[in-house]
Amino acid sequence: MKNSSEQSLRGQIEKWLAPSPSIPLHVTRFSRAARNGKRYVCVETSLPAGTRALFFFRHPDGCWCVFPPAADIPRLHFI
Repeated sequence: MKNSSEQSLRGQIEKWLAPSPSIPLHVTRFSRAARNGKRYVCVETSLPAGTRALFFFRHPDGCWCVFPPAADIPRLHFI
């Protein structure tokens, strides 16, 4: 089981972008996807070599990841 800091948005940002006082972060976009209402955040850092940006997606279990949640698969429901 993952520790809660590994699942948080802050934990994922620290893991993937390694911010520091000399490498600040900026949230450039955040919203819900129009199609499915899932939340996402785009975080950007500026380095001498260029800008890096990553999208983080909120999953149904509450954790944040760099990959989107699995698409809802249509299912047949028998009545």
